Amino acid sequence: MDKRLRRETGQTLGPTLRVLDHAVETIDQTRLPFEEIWLILRGADACRQAIVSMQVRGAPLIGAVGAFGMAFALREDGSDAALAHAAAQFAAARPTAVNLAWAVARVRDRVSPLAPLARAEAAWLEAVAIADEDVRINRAIGLHGAGLLREVWRRARRGISQAPLRLLTHCNAGSLATVAHGTALAPIYRLHDEGVPLEVWVDETRPRNQGASLTAWELARHGVPCTVVVDNAGGELMRQGLVDAVIVGCDRVTRNGDVANKIGTYLKALAAHDNGVPFYVACPTPTLDLALESGAAIPIEQRSAREVTHATGVDAEGRIVEVRLVPEGVAAANPAFDVTPARLVTALVTELGTCPATEAGILELMAVSRQSRGVLA
Repeated sequence: MDKRLRRETGQTLGPTLRVLDHAVETIDQTRLPFEEIWLILRGADACRQAIVSMQVRGAPLIGAVGAFGMAFALREDGSDAALAHAAAQFAAARPTAVNLAWAVARVRDRVSPLAPLARAEAAWLEAVAIADEDVRINRAIGLHGAGLLREVWRRARRGISQAPLRLLTHCNAGSLATVAHGTALAPIYRLHDEGVPLEVWVDETRPRNQGASLTAWELARHGVPCTVVVDNAGGELMRQGLVDAVIVGCDRVTRNGDVANKIGTYLKALAAHDNGVPFYVACPTPTLDLALESGAAIPIEQRSAREVTHATGVDAEGRIVEVRLVPEGVAAANPAFDVTPARLVTALVTELGTCPATEAGILELMAVSRQSRGVLA
């Protein structure tokens, strides 16, 4: 795995994943917001390690990187055994986000009928297609979500033309979590670019601080006003009437509309429900898992206790350092995700439009999807 520092000009982030001739390039998210380091991934092991270590993260992005990892693996060995091994290894790298298993299965199914020597090139082309589709999907989510949030803004401003739309988001579901545009942040960027006044509350999102480190970084880079708050502040902000809507991303949505997302999402949904605040989930259709009846069946990734007991920051001399937060020898648990029941979700926002977080709503949406193949081309 090669690294190089990139100094970008301009205000927006641009694509988070860039396809090179024989490699892919992406930001090392573990170094943000202190350093912008780009990784050049040249092999299957490099892709898998980047996913496991969360150098790349976000359900759509790890799906794309996993697909390219499959192509790299098949360049080394195109046999049936190698194909099965690579698929199992990548699918297990991050178990909660369904996009990874979906992308790996899509590549596997595409190349399985082919001769071993033809598989690597076909896998690479399929990975490129997955990445390209993610860009189109997220652009469409931005369009549909912006329409939904514009209506919230119209109701909330009560005749005050420049009253800002006040949104709260959790974790990072922006450009950094996808190939481009983001999911939950895509509508925010679109509204901002259209001139709608916005204020975004950004949950810090312990223990890895994806909100404070990533969402705040990319919103500020795009010029969107934002304020970081501790994870426990959201309920109080809603109680005071300072939040017009909550919008988050997701890592898996089951057949009945239950939503798995970064730990802490469930608490925000409860607070939103108690205060009459709309709670929207930006959900690309590849994140739907119709094979699971409910959120009770979603595997919840258990990550290292060290993510809870330690934190990374910059000291007074500008050095990136890790410090311990809890007494030596104290145990820590680290479930990385939680499940928000469908009853707390106001709507799912997909590339095909919005739908209720119900089995009927999701199945109707998928029926539209089957009838409209190619609509995003």
